[in-house]
Amino acid sequence: MEYISVLWKNSSTSDPVRLVSELDEQRYERRKLEFYADGTVGAASDDFEDARTRLGIVAVPALSEINEDTQFQGEAITQAEFDELWQQNAPPFAHRR
Repeated sequence: MEYISVLWKNSSTSDPVRLVSELDEQRYERRKLEFYADGTVGAASDDFEDARTRLGIVAVPALSEINEDTQFQGEAITQAEFDELWQQNAPPFAHRR
């Protein structure tokens, strides 16, 4: 698994400002958190989606490719960092794995 955090520099109130993803070996999302400027957080996994957060249907590009677009700033994070964010922000029923 790979874990990434991507800041999205945008002025839209309907788009997230940070995306945090757990990626499998083919770079498909398995779990994702979307952080919004208003403080709300959306979550999705293989087992559920909330009203506005869904897993991507294509493989996530490499961080080097993501970072070529100046509106994005991505970095690798550890599994422990991802799991802590997941525990703090995903719905309680999503913590079963």
